[in-house]
Amino acid sequence: MQGTTMSADSEWRRVQLALSPEGATVREAMHPGILTCAPDVSLVEIAELLATHRVHCVAVIGVAQREGARLVWGIVSDLDVVRAVHTAGAEPPTAGEIAATEPVTVDADEPLAAALQAMAEHDVHHLVVVDGAEPQPVGILSCLDVARAIAQARG
Repeated sequence: MQGTTMSADSEWRRVQLALSPEGATVREAMHPGILTCAPDVSLVEIAELLATHRVHCVAVIGVAQREGARLVWGIVSDLDVVRAVHTAGAEPPTAGEIAATEPVTVDADEPLAAALQAMAEHDVHHLVVVDGAEPQPVGILSCLDVARAIAQARG
């Protein structure tokens, strides 16, 4: 029994080190690339995107008025789709109408620990990853990505 405890303690120390501020970065754990849709995309189309690409969220992209840049202004998760189906009226809602989560961003070179803190503080399951001063997203960091980083740190 003692051997199992020491092994578990050793694994946990490796995980803690990997998730410490000096450990892994968001870039190392994130899912590169980002699946997007326009605000006028229908609920059915969002469901198709999620199912086809086997992802849990889609970023709703809009154009910033002053800069002309395409910016993420909402996230539609699989749970948002379920809620929207449950409450939908005669017309299917659009991505812009059901984007329940405002995007929380994190820089790709931030420590993974900072991303975990942002997820906990904002109670979100997905962070939009940006690269430096560029407003364009470069990826998504999800809770599943964090779980993968923990499993990999286990060694």
